[in-house]
Amino acid sequence: MTTAQRDRVHFFLLNVGHFLDHLFTLVIATVAVTSLRSEWGLSYDQVLSYAMPGFFAFGVFALPAGWLADKWSREGMIAVFFIGIGLASILTALAQSPLQIGLALFVVGVFAAIYHPVGLAIVTERWKNTGMRLAVNGVWGNLGVGSAALITGYCIDHGGWRAAFAAPGIVSIVFGVIYGAVFWADIKTHSGGNIRPKIAALPTTAEYRAMLWRISVIVFITTAVSSIIFQSTTFALPKVFDERLRGLASSATGLGQLAFMVFAVASVGQLIVGFFLDRVGPRSVFMSVAVVQTIFFALMPGLIDGPALLCALAFMLAAFGQIPINDYMISRMAQGEFRARIYGLRYVVSFSVLAATLPLIKFVYATWGFDMLFRILAVAAALILVVVSQLPARLPQPQMLPAAT
Repeated sequence: MTTAQRDRVHFFLLNVGHFLDHLFTLVIATVAVTSLRSEWGLSYDQVLSYAMPGFFAFGVFALPAGWLADKWSREGMIAVFFIGIGLASILTALAQSPLQIGLALFVVGVFAAIYHPVGLAIVTERWKNTGMRLAVNGVWGNLGVGSAALITGYCIDHGGWRAAFAAPGIVSIVFGVIYGAVFWADIKTHSGGNIRPKIAALPTTAEYRAMLWRISVIVFITTAVSSIIFQSTTFALPKVFDERLRGLASSATGLGQLAFMVFAVASVGQLIVGFFLDRVGPRSVFMSVAVVQTIFFALMPGLIDGPALLCALAFMLAAFGQIPINDYMISRMAQGEFRARIYGLRYVVSFSVLAATLPLIKFVYATWGFDMLFRILAVAAALILVVVSQLPARLPQPQMLPAAT
């Protein structure tokens, strides 16, 4: 296998990992709507309570995963991710009580936390055209989000909710074995000491440090607020469709197909954003995405069937489109040897907010319904617009030093 072929296979497997990572974390969202209510008498908001520990683990363990990857092996950690999350998902399928499901989902969250800090560090450091690479990788993650509803709905209709956890778990283990083989072959091929290129140190003037702090604050504020939007839309959408699209679909499979269609089409937003990130920079792109979100979240309350579907497609296009922007900015600012840890810190913030958003969804839905949730999301998108307006027009561009030999 040539170096170019190995790189293509490596990128493909990293993309599959992103797909599976998001699929595993959202299987429970569809199971909550369609199965556990009838089998164990659990309401939607009760299932959310058992899902929360997994999402907290998804966030909290991102930083140690990045640290371990920097200290040990990024590729090795990806192999651990594939196999570990597959086994944890199979463990969830064997649960005999809601408590056991909650514990198993916690383990799923621990292994799910590995992918983003480690996989994105590999993607942004190993290849050029960072914006488009992140966008393509993000599309795979989005397809995992959409496929969670589609695959889970199909498995529930044809094999029960346990199959929705077990089948993807087996697939992930298989890909983990494949990735491990590619990893060891790659190590053997590059055993001559081919070290990743280093980033030249940027000038540490007072002006630069002030700009770096400003960008860092913007990244972490928008990460937190964007995570509220992403979690609210992706986790709640199956339930929103269950309530509002009954004129378009009546079965779990049908609702899953509609959710998948929205998520798949919305994934194009990342490709558009990735294209423009490499050409005009993040400020203009981020502000445009925030404007679209604000408008369509504000329009969503009260809509049903066709209009609700079109509005959901529009705000999901923007919600998915914003995903690679902060990762792009980190890739431009972070030193390579610390990149996985910085991504880990970013995803500790992101996924901790994701977990904290579940009680928000639960409370808002139980008290006012989804119309109020969409109004809250419109305000959140408007806040992102205000914060992003403070970004500099261009980020500093570090120069690459030659790789060590």
